[in-house]
Amino acid sequence: MPVPLSPALESSLDLLRCPTCRTQRRLRPGRGALRCPAGHTFDVGRQGHAGLLTGASATSGDDAAMVEARERFLSTGAYLPLRRAVARLAADEAPERAAVLDVGCGTGYHLAGVLDRLPGARGLGMDTSVRALRRAARAHERAAAASWDVFRPFPLADRVADVVLNVFAPRNPAEFHRVLHPDGRLVVARPTGRHLAELRRRVPEMVGVDPVKEQRLHQALDPLFEAAVTERVEYRARLTGPEVLDLLGMTPSARHIGARPLPDFLPGQVTVSVLATAYRRR
Repeated sequence: MPVPLSPALESSLDLLRCPTCRTQRRLRPGRGALRCPAGHTFDVGRQGHAGLLTGASATSGDDAAMVEARERFLSTGAYLPLRRAVARLAADEAPERAAVLDVGCGTGYHLAGVLDRLPGARGLGMDTSVRALRRAARAHERAAAASWDVFRPFPLADRVADVVLNVFAPRNPAEFHRVLHPDGRLVVARPTGRHLAELRRRVPEMVGVDPVKEQRLHQALDPLFEAAVTERVEYRARLTGPEVLDLLGMTPSARHIGARPLPDFLPGQVTVSVLATAYRRR
């Protein structure tokens, strides 16, 4: 039986364009799928996400274990101050009925936070991980989700997003600029060198923070964007041992650690240190 489109996905169809045609051909619903006028068809999953990613394999997304760990960890509220900061920056100056795009959305945690702050807004999250998108499609009643690789041209029309979110995710500055409305905002959140420092000292296999990360970010974005405001979100989160293991398990570090036995983590405090910047188009 065809899967009906969720109201959130239906409300996002005006944003989407056929990724196969690579033109401005719009997608229409039809028998539990999305179709373009040229006949290209894209399945809609039972959980409500659109499968737009076709062709060569994308960069690997979160696997099932990582998604489960992420859901458990985020449910503790340990990243709630970060979520609130991202939502505040995104909502500032946003129109009442904003279209919010979350690139590398994961399970939709931060997208849902923005939509909570903007009652008239609608959201679309994109990620390579189908397992994460199944959660993102249900993260908020106004959030739709679609599979896509951030490094490819986005399956979106020009200048349709009032807000673009990029939280702990890869970036595509040229596509951010193309899809962002001239009066819109790009919000980028990334870790500082102090982020999770206590864990890095105990688990050397963890993925580190590039010491020239800020310089590379500036070089990538500066030709297309100017920074409007930057907030440093830094605090100490008290975590239990299982919560620490979930924090490790939800990140790319999980692949580097593999099956190696981890130290017996005692409950303790971990530093959360993130820079969140709102950018305007040049």
